[in-house]
Amino acid sequence: MPRFAHTLSVSAPPSVVFAIVDDFSQTPQWLSRCTGIDKLDAGANDVGTKLKYHYDDGRRTGSMDGEVIAREPDRHFAMKFTDKMMDVTVDFVAASDGVGTTLTHSIDIGTRGFGKLFTPLIRRDLPKQTMDAMTKLKSMAEARATH
Repeated sequence: MPRFAHTLSVSAPPSVVFAIVDDFSQTPQWLSRCTGIDKLDAGANDVGTKLKYHYDDGRRTGSMDGEVIAREPDRHFAMKFTDKMMDVTVDFVAASDGVGTTLTHSIDIGTRGFGKLFTPLIRRDLPKQTMDAMTKLKSMAEARATH
């Protein structure tokens, strides 16, 4: 199962970082393969909130059913997405480091059926995709923290 985790320092408080990952309308701004996330339940995001993730990875477009699986404001946010070829768990853990935030983003991808053919490509591409997304997320948070 491909897995990748990346940690970086963000010059913004955890509340600013959390507000970005908790607002699905902003996800396409920092995650290039995401074309949108539909929130299928009314009300505030919480554990169990149902989602529909839409993507274009250059090889294929599609959508995945998902839900919020962890939500601790300003500390932890995680989602799980599933389609016929894979299960993807996306996890963010934020901690104040005294001057900003130490943010760890991890992704676990379990492939099945035809999706197993993509495992080598996923394993190869996942680190760069994750680090690129983290760099964009960091830039967004730091820009908001200076205003």
